[in-house]
Amino acid sequence: MDLITTIRNSIRAIPDYPKPGIIFRDISPLLQSASAFRATIEAFAQRYEAQGIDQVAAVEARGFIFGAALAQRLGCGLTLLRKPGKLPGPVVKECYALEYGEDALELQECAFREPQRVVLMDDLLATGGTVAAAARLLSRTKAELVEAAFVITLDDLPGEQKLRDLGITCYTLCRF
Repeated sequence: MDLITTIRNSIRAIPDYPKPGIIFRDISPLLQSASAFRATIEAFAQRYEAQGIDQVAAVEARGFIFGAALAQRLGCGLTLLRKPGKLPGPVVKECYALEYGEDALELQECAFREPQRVVLMDDLLATGGTVAAAARLLSRTKAELVEAAFVITLDDLPGEQKLRDLGITCYTLCRF
């Protein structure tokens, strides 16, 4: 079985969660399977190992899981993009709109002291709001965003097009 098939088969579909009409894509079985998790990191590593990546920038919270493992596999650093109030020291903040309200991401000011090639990592791309905010945040630093990477993209939502419109290239392992 190839890597992508292994990964795709380990993602569980839960109908009508969290509300009727929604199909929730659960990555818990993927994380619980050593072979599926390994396949996920290996698939990303195959994509990025020859691209001179200096940092993986991971979005809170599930992006941390994949970002940390990928950074270790590539032998590069890991930068955390967190919700407000979670990082010490001076931070750079980017606010973004939610369906009902607003949220924000923060990055330590000292994260990129020199130009660095960065992959932006999250587990799932849906509407693209969080990742667009993360990309805007990175653009205010010396980071060179190479690509945004996702385990899952939900094709019936506008996230990928939103990111393309911002000039951000996306790489996804599994589409639903």
